[in-house]
Amino acid sequence: MMSSWILIFWLLQVPKFFSAIMFNISRCYYIITEEFHHEGDVLIGAFFPLHTFYTGKKMPNSAVPYQYLDNYIQYNFKNYRYILALLFAIEEINGNPNLLPNTSLGFDFYNVRFTEKDTLDNVFIWLSALVQRNYLPNYNCKKRNFTAALTGTSWKTSAQIGTLLQFLKFPQITFGPYDPLLSDHSQYPSLYQMSPRDTSLSLAIVSLMVHFRWSWVGLIIPDDHKGNKILSDFREEMERKGICIAFVKMIPETWNLYFAKFWENMDETNVIIIYGDTDSLASLMRNIGQRLLTWNVWVMNIEHHVIDTADYFMLDLFHGSLIFKHHYRENFEFTKFIQTVNPNKYPEDIYLPKLWYFFFKCSFAGINCHVLANCQTNASLDILPSHIFDVAMNDESRNIYNGVYAVAHSLHEMTLQQIQMQQFKNGEGMVSFPWQLNTFLKDIEVRDKKSLGWRQTIDEEYDILNLWNLPKGLGLKVKIGSFSVNAPQGQQLSLSEQMIQWPEIFSEVPRSFCTESCGPGFRKVTMEGKAICCYKCTPCADNEISNETDVDQCVKCPEGHYANTEKNNCFQKSVSFLAYEDPLGMALASIALCLSALTVFVIGIFVKHRDTPIVKANNRVLSYILLITLTFCFLCSLNFIGQPNTAACILQQTTFAVAFTVALATVLAKTITVVLAFKVSFPGRIVRWLMISRGPNYIIPICTLIQLLLCGIWMATSPPFNDQDAHSEYGHIIILCNKGSAVAFHSVLGYLCFLALVSYTMAFLSRNLPDTFNESKFLSFSMLVFFCVWVTFLPVYHSTKGKVMIAMEVFSILASSTALLAFIFGPKCYIILLRPEKNLFRHTRKKNHIPVAKI
Repeated sequence: MMSSWILIFWLLQVPKFFSAIMFNISRCYYIITEEFHHEGDVLIGAFFPLHTFYTGKKMPNSAVPYQYLDNYIQYNFKNYRYILALLFAIEEINGNPNLLPNTSLGFDFYNVRFTEKDTLDNVFIWLSALVQRNYLPNYNCKKRNFTAALTGTSWKTSAQIGTLLQFLKFPQITFGPYDPLLSDHSQYPSLYQMSPRDTSLSLAIVSLMVHFRWSWVGLIIPDDHKGNKILSDFREEMERKGICIAFVKMIPETWNLYFAKFWENMDETNVIIIYGDTDSLASLMRNIGQRLLTWNVWVMNIEHHVIDTADYFMLDLFHGSLIFKHHYRENFEFTKFIQTVNPNKYPEDIYLPKLWYFFFKCSFAGINCHVLANCQTNASLDILPSHIFDVAMNDESRNIYNGVYAVAHSLHEMTLQQIQMQQFKNGEGMVSFPWQLNTFLKDIEVRDKKSLGWRQTIDEEYDILNLWNLPKGLGLKVKIGSFSVNAPQGQQLSLSEQMIQWPEIFSEVPRSFCTESCGPGFRKVTMEGKAICCYKCTPCADNEISNETDVDQCVKCPEGHYANTEKNNCFQKSVSFLAYEDPLGMALASIALCLSALTVFVIGIFVKHRDTPIVKANNRVLSYILLITLTFCFLCSLNFIGQPNTAACILQQTTFAVAFTVALATVLAKTITVVLAFKVSFPGRIVRWLMISRGPNYIIPICTLIQLLLCGIWMATSPPFNDQDAHSEYGHIIILCNKGSAVAFHSVLGYLCFLALVSYTMAFLSRNLPDTFNESKFLSFSMLVFFCVWVTFLPVYHSTKGKVMIAMEVFSILASSTALLAFIFGPKCYIILLRPEKNLFRHTRKKNHIPVAKI
């Protein structure tokens, strides 16, 4: 275990070791030419960025044009894979007897990278010098047979070179990222791009955002036409998926004026998308490393090179980054080929000796900077750590491989066509020109590229890599998923989340949002002037639910269902009514039965003492009628208890109305009888007739007929019916009787109040008559209580719902009936039962001295 850690520590210290020995490097390390040649019958011009000249004060060299005396060189050995991919493809083709037989491919390499401070305008000057020195076809006295140029990686480099090559119609193949500007054949008629289009990259990245619920992301893109195009694509996809862009940072051409402003608001989000090519993002990556931005998850479209500069930080800021790259078929032969590469095998290569000197401690033999001594016998590029030299093909290497094969197949087809059309003359071979190759390259370009077996890239499919670089220098890029646009909807993105290593600051899957998600039971409310991802959460309205997060609208529960208190689910409402089993229903029914029994008891008392003065003097028949009617009034309240139906609803109102009308009409008849008996000072013919014929008793049928008429109109026009109340009581559907016509109900109730008011008035007029047989005060007080009960009932009735409303009506019936029973018959029962000495004719005559009129 200890030895493994020692090995890892040594590997991590490799960059520091190399930085330390830089001061003792041989002068051969700095001696380098701008090009080298690999023999072949047909040559490809390879314009690759492998080393960069830096200069401080730009002191010009008078002997060498375009050079400076204070130059120093920096090698980009990671890009040496470009030359290896070119060599690998050429050797495969040269070894294939079925492709370009009797013709070998070769190449001329040219370095195209200058100082960082110089612009790419130097490419024009450099290519012009090449033309003057006869490096290009038709100008070369050595008659080198050039056929095409490979350019990259930057689109600017390819565009600059293409501007010059288009005049010669010289085929140009780019291996950098696809650029729509270079696809303009009117401007670049002989330029062909090997990189597949990134038509689905924005969809792939946005699908990842949706998967992890990242709704608030930043975007860093180059400030050019490609940046504007990808920004438009991202905005379109994100709007469809409900993802918002927290900020957009455009990578400037120069960092001098824009540097401080660029890094503002970078902490607004945890997830930042970086889009661009290796050249446009190089300075950005360095600046991110210098600013120690450790709280972000970086989502990129390029394979970030692990920075191998000497520092003392174990934590890499790009650890846990997610990288989207085009899916390709693995080429294991390329790895085997790299194992065989060494300076002795390719002596013309100007970089291999420096690689062996730098990494394997070889020494240059004397003044010959191409001969090495004291080398390890097993030295091979594949034993170097991946963060120093990765033996796997990257996107550019695969594009170079595909580009060489495109040239080879085009040459092969052109040769076959020429053989068919032209015979050999004078023993000399056919003469061909590079511009003739354009026709065949165009045929390959418009063909279905997936059908070409030599292609290494599969379009419209991306691999998702996770950068494992903890401790710093590990540099593993692990495939954790893929995206295929041609897969069925919902299956396009495939991830192995358990394999993902997130940045060290996150202990779980990172979250990135402008506003915390609205959980179940809430809905989003957008805020004016803010992005749609910035909102506030508000609870769902009554009887509405949301069982998902971040819903825009809550869903109303179906009829017969109710929302739970959390408002995240609907439940079936239980059917409820004022049942006898309910405590309230049981109490009201018990009270009604008890009062009915009490009324029957009073009837028994009155029947037993029917011949006593107090019973006879207060109209015995009307008292019997009133007591029987009150019994029915108490019992009619039972119609309101229990599960209602249509018949019960009709009986509730009719029995209530008729019973109370008879009761009130009886009271009215009693008050009129009292007035006639005591208010008339002398017996007149009409009064005598009314008293003898018992005229007041006709009030009862007349008043009852009027009420029956009102009820008949009510039942004929809009009778009561069985109804349901699903809103008044939470979680229940109350079954109750709907009054039907509110006007008819209030008319019936108003008629009862009118009778009570008339009875009260008549009783009030006779309040000062003799006390012994005068019950006017009790009648007036009972009518006053009756009137107050029902006047109070109306506002309470309309302010309550459900079972409470029914209970209020039952209570009003019982209260008003009890008032009539208690205030009219209570005093009489008191005298009959407790003060029988007052219930004698002798006692009455002594007190009043007025003859008793038998009523």
